[in-house]
Amino acid sequence: MTNLTEQEIVRRENLQKIIDLGLNPYPADLYDVNATAKEIKDNFKEGSEEFKEVSIAGRLMMKRVMGKASFAELQDSTGKIQIYVNRDIICPDENKDLYNKVFKKLLDIGDFIGVKGYVFTTKVGETSVHVSELTLLSKSLKPLPIVKTDAEGNIHDAFTDPELRYRQRYVDLVVNPEVREIFKKRTKLYKAMRQFFDDAGYMEVETPILQAIPGGAAAKPFITHHNSLDIPMYLRIANELYLKRLIVGGFDGVYEFSKNFRNEGMDRTHNPEFTAMEIYVAYKDYNWMMNFTEQLLEHCAIAVNGTTKAKFGEYDIDFKAPYKRVTMRQAIIDFTEFDIEGKSEDEIRTAAKNMGIEVDEKMGKGKLIDEIFGEKCESNYIEPTFIIDYPKEMSPLCKKHRENQELTERFELMVCGKEIANAYSELNDPIDQKERFEEQLKLSEKGDEEAGQFIDYDFLRALEYGMPPTSGLGIGMDRLIMFLTNNESIQEVLFFPQMKPEK
Repeated sequence: MTNLTEQEIVRRENLQKIIDLGLNPYPADLYDVNATAKEIKDNFKEGSEEFKEVSIAGRLMMKRVMGKASFAELQDSTGKIQIYVNRDIICPDENKDLYNKVFKKLLDIGDFIGVKGYVFTTKVGETSVHVSELTLLSKSLKPLPIVKTDAEGNIHDAFTDPELRYRQRYVDLVVNPEVREIFKKRTKLYKAMRQFFDDAGYMEVETPILQAIPGGAAAKPFITHHNSLDIPMYLRIANELYLKRLIVGGFDGVYEFSKNFRNEGMDRTHNPEFTAMEIYVAYKDYNWMMNFTEQLLEHCAIAVNGTTKAKFGEYDIDFKAPYKRVTMRQAIIDFTEFDIEGKSEDEIRTAAKNMGIEVDEKMGKGKLIDEIFGEKCESNYIEPTFIIDYPKEMSPLCKKHRENQELTERFELMVCGKEIANAYSELNDPIDQKERFEEQLKLSEKGDEEAGQFIDYDFLRALEYGMPPTSGLGIGMDRLIMFLTNNESIQEVLFFPQMKPEK
């Protein structure tokens, strides 16, 4: 016990005393729960028969002992409720140990208990459970941070340290109930998106996470090894190429919520493991997909928050359709007065340097344009805005623009200066696709680690069988829920964000 705190030592001593009294501190029996704190508080009316026999369970969060009767607070997944515990009620026989020893002295804040009884209103008007039976369900051996709220609603001793909160999310969820609301909204978002796609007749699918060739995006992969096959394998950076194989196979619309992995930097908007939603619909183009996307996000915003409007930091944004459309060329002209059309790679590199942007010789034309847009333009788009018609060098999987062969039919949706969606009229010409892959491979050989390092010949073979005109859309789910819950850090919307190992 040399590494235990004084409170941890006391809790272990209490555990042993409970065992010595013949009670099991970790019973295996089913505990039948028929009500929640929220249901009781929302629906109880004095004189009603509805809550005459309730059974609830949760953590003991407060205890106020007053002789042979006590008040306590129980917290379940829906909130907190007061309970009233009377010694002679829960100990009807001569043995009063359950109250005098266990409840008064050996139960600690954080212990899981189950109580049965009836609901009533106290003299001060608080809905409470009058306990007739009390059961210890699980003994807590570590003390929870005690967060106090005074009569004016001010919070004291809050559990706010980000390092501790993200590393010990299980504690964060217990003592900061508002955090649970973020993840409830995250679940609402997924449900709303699925409903929108399912109602449109599209099918949810699953594709491989472990891949022999990492493709579908420009990113550095995580590498592992398949012992049986004795080959390197990669955690997927995107699921795009597999979903398009399914369009080749005859499905008109497929979508997937995809766990992706990119071996790159970590900051307030990037985590190495993240969730993307990708959907591909046959016989559509990027113009149709823009309309579809703004309708989708309007639907999702209402499902999550009850309104199309959302607060994000200092900004008030509105997801109500339609959204503004701006070409990539025009965006760069607007904020730099430099026109990228017709310019060579060297001219664009020189212009970027003149703008004070850090670039190098490894960067191709597409990467240079991306750096200019990211540094000089991106942060200016607060309300949802489609940036459209990207240069072909920036989009190796995208169909050339029908009116300008130097551009592609692509859009990204910007919100509060961040990209949350990316979509194409998909490239379905296998010869053009092979040439684009080869161009990406040359960039990789020049030292661009984010350029495509492989050519997926099986995907090219699939295209050779024929893929119908198709539009695809990818949405960063983590970033979208950040906007819908007013959280400026991606770590706030991930249950378990990546962290440095504990020392």
